[in-house]
Amino acid sequence: MSVSKSVGLHAVKGLKFINDHLTNYQLVTMSFTAAIVGRPNVGKSTFFNRLLEQRKAIVDDVSGVTRDRQYGVADWNGKTFNVIDTGGFVPRSEDVFEKEIRKQVLIALEETDVIIFMVDVATGITDLDEAMANMLRKVSKPVFLVVNKVDNHDRLLEASEFYSLGFENIYFLSSISGTGTGEVLDDITRLIQDDDVAAGLDNQLPKFAIIGQPNVGKSSLLNALTGQERTIVSDIAGTTRDTIHTHYNLFNKEFILIDTAGIRRKARVDEDLEFYSVIRAVKAMDEADVCLLVLDAVKGIAAQDLSIFAMAAKKGKGIVVLVNKWDAIDDKQTNTARDYEATLKKRLAPFTDVPIVFISATEKTRIFKAMELALEVYDNRQRKIPTSKLNDVMLKAVEAYHAPVVRGNPVRIKYVTQLPVVVPSFAFFCNYPDDIKAPYKNYLENQLRQHFNFSGVPVRIFFRKK
Repeated sequence: MSVSKSVGLHAVKGLKFINDHLTNYQLVTMSFTAAIVGRPNVGKSTFFNRLLEQRKAIVDDVSGVTRDRQYGVADWNGKTFNVIDTGGFVPRSEDVFEKEIRKQVLIALEETDVIIFMVDVATGITDLDEAMANMLRKVSKPVFLVVNKVDNHDRLLEASEFYSLGFENIYFLSSISGTGTGEVLDDITRLIQDDDVAAGLDNQLPKFAIIGQPNVGKSSLLNALTGQERTIVSDIAGTTRDTIHTHYNLFNKEFILIDTAGIRRKARVDEDLEFYSVIRAVKAMDEADVCLLVLDAVKGIAAQDLSIFAMAAKKGKGIVVLVNKWDAIDDKQTNTARDYEATLKKRLAPFTDVPIVFISATEKTRIFKAMELALEVYDNRQRKIPTSKLNDVMLKAVEAYHAPVVRGNPVRIKYVTQLPVVVPSFAFFCNYPDDIKAPYKNYLENQLRQHFNFSGVPVRIFFRKK
């Protein structure tokens, strides 16, 4: 049998597999958000990290600090959603409930789609639990009552008292072991409607979100592009409190610019209004196709910048890095920009195939070049590769460098196809999909990037049994 016929047969079988299992590959881009609320020390942070499948939040380089508000992205059965940990309330007055919990919960109620109300079976129902329950029973959004630390049969019997709080959706789990979390995630993702998924796939005007830490020049960039004082610019960090959408036309192409409030490390987010702004900024990422990450050239890249970058990448967004205030760098030499970029890419690793532009918003230097690159990244994110061309290139790459032998058996990749989802995603069909490790996966990704232009775009690779 010829190679072309063999690939053709695999293609038919591959497409049938995809049609039968497409939900396993869907990468949802909608802005669905769940908030975890509850009194201190019930295990909210542990549960938060369990949902994110890591030890700390994506946008927080300090973990385990009680008063931190954390934000991250959870993934369950191919559906992603934002998670906000509103926990760790430290009393700043004698009126703990009214002064702290109530304000934060109200913000969460306004900005989220589902509330996860966590309690602790070890301590039973407290006055604070009942006060919060009274508040949550009045909201129209779904409330999931999660009883934590139910790790044995006796605890399960004790947990029955929480039915008295009057919530329809009640779950018994252990954040530490993970027991029972799957049922909660199943019901959360069930709330993400198929219509919303389809809406995220519709062809609309490209949306570019200007993101970054406070006071790096995001609003100044928007004003420079529009040629008017569209947003308030101030030297005081945190001036932009909400997302601002601006319709823009450049190079005969129309798109939407989204200016967002600065995202800073949560230990510094003490003001309730700023907490609200950060939620909106995180959700603006969901709405965007491409994120323009603005850095301060003078201050350099910080851990929080890397965290924002990581969140955008995990959300599958196109990314362009804009190093602003380049005019403020003294004694620039011929290789200054090149050396700066090399250092920056080391910090961004392993995702280094990202355009980097050195700009000055105040001087309007290279700002239109930045938009041109953003449009290119948008096109890269939309790129669909013909199956025949994809197999021709990638099967040659496989032949040039075979996957490691597994228990004396060679791994054979027989066919590859691009999946019909928003983020460029590829399924490789082989005989031992579970045995292919990260180094070879990275090799395949590098080959995809070498032969097809995916600059600035995260690439997803899946291995499936054939």
